[in-house]
Amino acid sequence: MKKMMLVGSTTSGKTTLTQAIYGQELKYKKNQAMEYSDFILDTPGEFIENRRFYAALMSSSVDYQVIAVVHDCSRKQNLIPPGFASMFNREVIGIITKIDSEKADPEFSRKALKAAGIKTIFEISAYSGNGLESLKAWLEN
Repeated sequence: MKKMMLVGSTTSGKTTLTQAIYGQELKYKKNQAMEYSDFILDTPGEFIENRRFYAALMSSSVDYQVIAVVHDCSRKQNLIPPGFASMFNREVIGIITKIDSEKADPEFSRKALKAAGIKTIFEISAYSGNGLESLKAWLEN
């Protein structure tokens, strides 16, 4: 499986997505530091919310084959700068989370991710599992 670094704002669903991929119980947990596991690096939301942490994201990315930018489609807020994907010399994908939320607007997230320079985008619900298998299959290839 490809090693993946997750990047996204606070409460975007990075940790829950990691738990879903590993088949763990889904429970909220606020990460204050980078969390390493077998093939996923879960970064704190503050790393995309504050430009001063971009260097930490870039230096951490060298050990990962793919960077996944995670966007919560239930929030009408975009903290991903245009062209963000270009700062990595790795493949960058987008993951739209919380697609089963009452407030879901995946089109808003899709536009934000495309503006960041991301072409490959997955839509996921960690709770229902919707879209999870397609992401796992992509990571296996």
